[in-house]
Amino acid sequence: MDVKSAFLNGLLEEEVYVEQPPGYISRLNDVYKLKKALYGLKQAPRAWYDRLSSFLLQNGFTRGKVDTTLFVFEKGQDCLLVQIYVDDIIFGATNESLCKKFSKLMQGEFEMSMMGELNFFLGLQIKQCQEGIYISQSKYTKELFKKFGIEEGRIISTPMATNVKIDKEEKGKPVDESKYRGMIGSLLYLTASRPDILHAVCLCARFQSNPKESHMSAVKRIFRYLKGTIQYGLFYPKNENFSLKGYSDSDNAGNIDDHKSTSGSCQFLGDCLVSWISKKQNCVSLSTAEAEYISASFCCTQLLWMKQTLADYKCSFESVPIFCENISAINIAQNPVYHNRVGKFIV
Repeated sequence: MDVKSAFLNGLLEEEVYVEQPPGYISRLNDVYKLKKALYGLKQAPRAWYDRLSSFLLQNGFTRGKVDTTLFVFEKGQDCLLVQIYVDDIIFGATNESLCKKFSKLMQGEFEMSMMGELNFFLGLQIKQCQEGIYISQSKYTKELFKKFGIEEGRIISTPMATNVKIDKEEKGKPVDESKYRGMIGSLLYLTASRPDILHAVCLCARFQSNPKESHMSAVKRIFRYLKGTIQYGLFYPKNENFSLKGYSDSDNAGNIDDHKSTSGSCQFLGDCLVSWISKKQNCVSLSTAEAEYISASFCCTQLLWMKQTLADYKCSFESVPIFCENISAINIAQNPVYHNRVGKFIV
């Protein structure tokens, strides 16, 4: 569902005056007082959201406590979920009649067009079938090849070699910073459906301030890997397993320049991978246990946020396990007395 001229529906609470637009000047030195929001105003997004949220709340919807762009409508055992992204609205329900009623309700209040079943959203290709939902960015990936002129070249089986360490390389030959940053930004958006390239992309993203030829070569290797895996994506099968769990790992002093460790974690909802992260730690770890403990804390933070967010979807969890391979980090987390003694050295 797409709202036409969404910001023009916003009602302003404060007085806003604008100059006369070029080509439509009735009297010199006059200004116009706005009754509704216009595109370009700082108040426009907030005014549109206030108008839309007030309308939905008046019609029996409840707003999400964590994600305020989520609205839920319940009727008996059925529920309708509405997710808002500026002027695009995604909605789904356990009963098709609720979707039809919501569509009629919105069209009666706002001028909008129905886009049909969700199959493309913000560069994400979504294919729904009997077995589940498949999400990919193959079209976006092909556009990147044309944009950066990497349509030719041999295919690589991995995004980055496992035995290669990338550093600042102060004496290396510099490359075009704007192009390098553009490639990194495009790849970072691609990680929304490609967790297999996340670590390699985040590692290359550390050198955007002064990239060298070796860094550009590493980025081009990622593109050559993508060329052979364009159709890769995420598949979410239909099942009733909604157990929430997380996995964490880290390397100890993996960064050559500052000897900081990199935290990696992923979160699963049932058998479906729903969140992943690769991030350099803020401090220098003095031991493997410390690096693993910090990584587990990142994973715990993400799981707590997901647990609270899923409560808006009427999903509750008594316990959420975190899997970590380091016994020392596990013992620190499980023993509150020992944890109090070492916590000040870790945080």
